[in-house]
Amino acid sequence: MKHFGHRFRVLHWCTAGLLNEAVAQFELTASQSRILGYIATQESAPCAKDLEDFFHLSHPSISGVLKRLEQKQFIELRCDPDDHRCRRIYLLPKGQECHEMTVRQIEHIEAMIVKDFTLEEQEQFYAYLARAITNLGGFPCRPPEGGSPR
Repeated sequence: MKHFGHRFRVLHWCTAGLLNEAVAQFELTASQSRILGYIATQESAPCAKDLEDFFHLSHPSISGVLKRLEQKQFIELRCDPDDHRCRRIYLLPKGQECHEMTVRQIEHIEAMIVKDFTLEEQEQFYAYLARAITNLGGFPCRPPEGGSPR
């Protein structure tokens, strides 16, 4: 049997490296750009708790990222008029510009990944990846029902 773990890690390193290179012009990391992407794609302005839940990160981790993004003028934090304990996160024009560039870069990277794949192979590859993720319990990885953590 072939071992896939290392190949998955190499693929991740390659894609993260290319994305980090692209967002470096904004003095951001790929992780920070993913946070911007989440904010940009929400129907209403999220709060820090929404990001904590979605990314499965601690409050201090999210607070630190938001503070840096706000200092660099990618986002603005404003008190929610209905709940003064909550600060809503709004994307500023610089954040929107970065998000749009990141989306284009991700599309480019994904096209590179499947460059010599037929359309059928692309669909199979996607289905295989989706099945593998499901087999591991989804995201974040949890053991399948009745399984034990490794």
